[in-house]
Amino acid sequence: QVQLVESGGGLVQAGGSLRLSCAASGRTFSDYAMGWFRQAPGKEREFVAAVSGSASSTYYADSVKGRFTISRTNAKNTVYLQMNSLKPEDTAVYYCARGTGALNLRRGVVGSWGQGTQVTVSS
Repeated sequence: QVQLVESGGGLVQAGGSLRLSCAASGRTFSDYAMGWFRQAPGKEREFVAAVSGSASSTYYADSVKGRFTISRTNAKNTVYLQMNSLKPEDTAVYYCARGTGALNLRRGVVGSWGQGTQVTVSS
């Protein structure tokens, strides 16, 4: 069973940046799409971004387009989420996710989850 371990969360002021990382166990990392979801207090978990196994396709939620960038380094079994121009409404627990396709991840079809990392954006 794959293990997904997120890191990079923290407290940042509005307008600032953070980069999240997610390291995956196993030797078939490039066979899977990877993505990020987030859940704010009192809200449902929502899709943020996804990238295909080869990194040829990416998808973003409308709320983060132009501010967040998802990328991956298959040689390191790691996926990243670069978050710029952060807003207080980006405050949430961010979860790494693995799926069979980036489009499926955008639809909420997730095979494995990480444990989450807290991102707090102060105004």
